[in-house]
Amino acid sequence: MSAQTLWERYQTHLVRYDDLGISLDISRMRFADSFFSEMEGKAEEAFARMQELEAGAIANPDENRMVGHYWLRNPRLAPTSELRDEIETTREQIRRFAADIHSGRITAGSVRFTDVLLVGIGGSALGPQFIAQALGSRSDALKLHFLDNTDPDGFDKTFAAVQHLPTTLTVVISKSGGTKETRNGMLEAQALYEEQGLNFGKHAVAVTGVGSELDKVAEKGGWLRRFPMWDWVGGRTSVMSAVGLVPMALQGLDIDQFLAGASAMDAKTRVGKTSGNAAMLLALMWYFAGSGKGAKDMVILPYKDRLVLFSKYLQQLVMESLGKERDLAGNVVHQGIAVYGNKGSTDQHAYVQQLREGVLNFFATFIEVRKDRDGAPFDVEPGVTSGDYLQGFLRGTRSALYENGRDSMTLSVPRVDAFTIGALIALYERAVGFYASLVNINAYHQPGVEAGKKAAARILTLQGKVRAALQAAKGTPRTPDELAAETGAEPEDVYHVLNHLAANASNIERSEAPTPGQETFRFR
Repeated sequence: MSAQTLWERYQTHLVRYDDLGISLDISRMRFADSFFSEMEGKAEEAFARMQELEAGAIANPDENRMVGHYWLRNPRLAPTSELRDEIETTREQIRRFAADIHSGRITAGSVRFTDVLLVGIGGSALGPQFIAQALGSRSDALKLHFLDNTDPDGFDKTFAAVQHLPTTLTVVISKSGGTKETRNGMLEAQALYEEQGLNFGKHAVAVTGVGSELDKVAEKGGWLRRFPMWDWVGGRTSVMSAVGLVPMALQGLDIDQFLAGASAMDAKTRVGKTSGNAAMLLALMWYFAGSGKGAKDMVILPYKDRLVLFSKYLQQLVMESLGKERDLAGNVVHQGIAVYGNKGSTDQHAYVQQLREGVLNFFATFIEVRKDRDGAPFDVEPGVTSGDYLQGFLRGTRSALYENGRDSMTLSVPRVDAFTIGALIALYERAVGFYASLVNINAYHQPGVEAGKKAAARILTLQGKVRAALQAAKGTPRTPDELAAETGAEPEDVYHVLNHLAANASNIERSEAPTPGQETFRFR
């Protein structure tokens, strides 16, 4: 294409929301002029399904649940007055609680809280982490720390960063209360408080389902507050519920602008017309790039340090929602889109070389932030700032990729603030919902995650049996095969359990041998 043709294509396919300062450029995706007419029927069906979802239809048939994350930023959309009241009441309780913490009406003994330790995993941690990193500053009301795994060394590193535990508030987030990673982090945190003679309940807040295991623990322990999680909000779309709003409010960020940005983007992308609907256009470009089968990866390239976690946030939102074995009719389809990303211009020195010249198995999305910084500009060369370089690298990389046959989109926002972050999240949430309809899958369940949890439970049960068998052998060396026969398990599973025990239990000894099967283990 000539430069003029590209310019005309840019103007034809650019979507601008001037009142939001947000635009989407799809002109460097090589779809044919007939693509939108060919997809019109699927797009119309996706619009209809989304309208039903927002009205309260059962949008997650596998779990017989409504899907209501859109109601969180506009409670008027909720299908019943009870739901509207729950959302609005919870929001007001969060505001009041944060204000009481900040003002010193609620204190850690007689001293104000200074830090927040958030314990969660997946959507219960990733959303708050992204928000905290994107919007945080030195003037935050409280500093946030995260336990988002079940890694003991990771726990210790985070605990070391919490310099004054007596003034640290711990927020534990788990819908069911049975998520083991979160449970483990909570127990380790509680033990640390107790070691220092502190009452954990006087420092603890729960965000969980009413009547869950965690809810009962928090009630019995006299925790400071309990905020609800609802079964109609999935973890990966929960950042505008108490999951995200509690840490945001405690950090001192503007939750009202965050919700307003999401609501504004919802209004723009609720319109049932493809042209001008950025969320539908994103979904259609994903469909085009991967032939409706996820044949190409989605590379997210935000040219802003504050958005470095956005690609990680989208990994969960997109891959957990769209990575499904079966469609809604029960057919095996193996759908999904792999997501990865870095940040500009760091990616210039990382994997842009492969993006431009390597295997063509991706499409890229550049995210441009127009405002360089809040302070005065600084020239690194006469008339040129660091931000000018950042913009140059973005536009240069976009051109370099296109010249070599690589497709990309560019999403532009005015600045990184609470309103814009809310709008970005809402845009991608709706795009995921639209794409799921285009390929006829359930975006709102996660059977693969549950399968992994069951497999982990099986290994932990086996570990108990192996340990007991070693202990019963009274110091006699045992091979993996012998213990596998005794426990009725696979020898390889037994071998990995034995190695883990030997590395971490001082009373279990491993003797090396030429092959794993010849190694022996004994209880000392």
